[in-house]
Amino acid sequence: MTEAGKRKVRVAAGIVWRDDGRFLAARRPEGKPRAGYWEFPGGKQEAGESMEETLHRELKEELGISCGDIVCMDILSHEYSEICVELHFMHVTRFTGDPEANDGQELRWVSPEEALSLNFLPADKAVLACLSPLKRG
Repeated sequence: MTEAGKRKVRVAAGIVWRDDGRFLAARRPEGKPRAGYWEFPGGKQEAGESMEETLHRELKEELGISCGDIVCMDILSHEYSEICVELHFMHVTRFTGDPEANDGQELRWVSPEEALSLNFLPADKAVLACLSPLKRG
């Protein structure tokens, strides 16, 4: 629990890139907290997992893909009304398989510029401005 009495969770968020400079965005399905918001695919860390292991597991479960190269981009914290989330944003530049919406989410390949017009989760918005090809280096 945090000082404010909120539950704290650690989350691995994958920025899954294609060679054409677009990344995968997922829209949260109805029935889930913050339904309708776009986000980077990923999920909560389980006991004993590294963040890289968390991302591998979550992308396999949610999308049916296996990660190759993973590079940590940033770690940010965000407080929602009921929860505090520590997000580990990781670039995924190689993967195998074709992403499938295994959790009922909508999937879309977007450019960094297109992503700015989508209703991303507040916790993810801070990362969007850093995703232009020039800033990825």
